[in-house]
Amino acid sequence: MATKKPRRTAERILEVTLELFNRFGEPNVSTTLISAELNISPGNLYYHYPAKDELINSLFDRYERALNELLQAAEGVRNIEDAWLFFHMLFELIWQYRFLYRDLNDLLSKNRRLETHFQFVLKNKSRAVQQVLDALAVGSAVRIDRRQAEPAANAMVVVLTYWLSYEYVRDPRKALEPENAAAALARGAFHVLCLLMPYLDPASQEHLYTLAGEYVSAG
Repeated sequence: MATKKPRRTAERILEVTLELFNRFGEPNVSTTLISAELNISPGNLYYHYPAKDELINSLFDRYERALNELLQAAEGVRNIEDAWLFFHMLFELIWQYRFLYRDLNDLLSKNRRLETHFQFVLKNKSRAVQQVLDALAVGSAVRIDRRQAEPAANAMVVVLTYWLSYEYVRDPRKALEPENAAAALARGAFHVLCLLMPYLDPASQEHLYTLAGEYVSAG
């Protein structure tokens, strides 16, 4: 049987760093801890990533590429079930890089590049959410005045961006543990779409409750 080629060290460093950042929070993870977890020398780590910010930026670049690809699906939303899937997938991606959102304010205050690029993230999210609203309106699932659409879209982006922070504050010891991910993400998707509840037709309202299922009462 052919043996698998070993993964490149730089790739492995990013994978382990992401796992540690997600588990403990970026401020609590040192490069010394990362190199120890990888069982490599600090010098080997610094060869690939000379500073901790380079690790953060590399992980953020991965997240941003995946996000921009996912946001392209916004135009394909035709009904509330499509919208549920779209926002749930967004939350799944955010969960994969949850350290960014858990420590967002701290990261932005220390990293100028991240501060600049996160402005684009917010703009791209806002544009995609507006596309979802437009698509739902075309499908007659939503009836919303243009003057109401922009603040509704902004509110949806706020919930999308800070939902995991809310979950963490609500239950710091358990909220961001992997076994709680499914419920947390479903609650997030439901609460984002609940901002459209006044504008949804009755059938879409009921279908949203059905999609959220057990997680509505759990939230």
